[in-house]
Amino acid sequence: MARVNRRQFLQGSLAAAATIAIGGTKSSARVRGANDRIRVAVAGLNGRGGAHVSAYLNMPNVEIAYLVDPHQKTFKKHLDTIASKNAPAPKTLADIRQALEDKELNVVSIATPNHWHALMTIWACQAGKDVYVEKPCSHNIHEGRIAVEIARQHKRIVQHGTQSRSSQQWADLAALVKSGKLGKLLVSRGLCYKDGGTGGTTRGDIGHKPEKDPPADLDWNLWLGPARQQKYHENLVHYRWHWFWDFGNGDIGNQGVHEMDKARWVIPNATWPRSVVSFGGRYANNDQGQTPNALVSIFDFGDTWLIFETRGLKSPAFRGLSIGNILHFEEGIVAGNKFYPKGQGDGEPIPKVSGDKRGGDHFTNFIQCVRSRDSAKLHADIEVGHYSSGLCHLGNISYRLGTPASYDPKLGKVLGDDYATEALERMAAHLKDSGIQFNGKNFIAGRKLTFDGKTERFINDKEADALLTRDYRPPFVVPEKV
Repeated sequence: MARVNRRQFLQGSLAAAATIAIGGTKSSARVRGANDRIRVAVAGLNGRGGAHVSAYLNMPNVEIAYLVDPHQKTFKKHLDTIASKNAPAPKTLADIRQALEDKELNVVSIATPNHWHALMTIWACQAGKDVYVEKPCSHNIHEGRIAVEIARQHKRIVQHGTQSRSSQQWADLAALVKSGKLGKLLVSRGLCYKDGGTGGTTRGDIGHKPEKDPPADLDWNLWLGPARQQKYHENLVHYRWHWFWDFGNGDIGNQGVHEMDKARWVIPNATWPRSVVSFGGRYANNDQGQTPNALVSIFDFGDTWLIFETRGLKSPAFRGLSIGNILHFEEGIVAGNKFYPKGQGDGEPIPKVSGDKRGGDHFTNFIQCVRSRDSAKLHADIEVGHYSSGLCHLGNISYRLGTPASYDPKLGKVLGDDYATEALERMAAHLKDSGIQFNGKNFIAGRKLTFDGKTERFINDKEADALLTRDYRPPFVVPEKV
């Protein structure tokens, strides 16, 4: 399909402004029966987009009506997959706004780079569409809140792609914490140790790629979307954009947001922390990447600390886990589906407490709620995603406002928490064994930030507040308020 040229772009009825509101049809909000066909646009076709296509393709009375991506080469493999199932061929588009003009479109399913997630959610809700949006639901805290409010205003069903919310195991663990059977939850710990495969080529040292003209089949303007204007290079398209602040949020906001969501879920009634502080750095040979590939973020939730550890270099597991969660109770530790009384022994079965009924497929839960119009039955409503994504943003903001320092394990002691000290000590030991130089001086000590959860702003820190949002590139603008 030909790319959308400038004239078509400007003439499009939705191109005037990103904040334009588009009314849905009356039928878009009605309860849908099991035999009513739901028409879906899948936006973003690399990586996770394939899972979206597969999920909808295998559902009864769900049709993939549009494939949307500014890179034309992404279409063929999905068209072939759809054809192999004898399903109707979807239209292919570069620009989601053209699909939103279709009054018979019901759902937008978003698997784009992070910087597009909130804006596309907002546009879709304004157009009367329901939304499945991949994690994190936002690139910053401000646009996450706007997405929540727009979804509420337009009465849309919006599911966040943290699939563990459909896990009965994790619903039961949340209930176990609340029951008090193992005493108070002292620390909810999330781990994201992911080295990107042999040589760490996606998460370690990504080197430098020269600026050049984008491929002829890539609409670079649409790919950039809300981000500032800049030159194309091959460390951005298609995966390593995660390690650049304009587009991604580092691994804490990539794989990490899944574990962050679970870590927050099990802390009773947790939304925003009282404070946050992060420590770490980017350890590579002066590569092009910007986000840290070693980070410890510490969140104060009052009775419980949430400690999140991110590593992008080859690393040993901690308590048998590289990706996952560890819960530290007064009575012992839960890790890897076992309970270790006082943290000792070979482990025993976790005490059973039944939580809210979950289970099943996350996409299926979403489509069921689209049919019923009952957002209360969503396993991961947009506001759930906003809080968990927001924790990742808070950790990054502390790091970005940090200063170079010499590593000192007493930094954790300053926070009054031995668990934080231990996490920093293990991070330092990991870096010394990583093959990348760590001399104890190339270390960033993040700024400790206090946060007002009611206003979703920092307390007496205008510099930190500035990182709650971004400068948007017209017309790809998230509104200041609803």
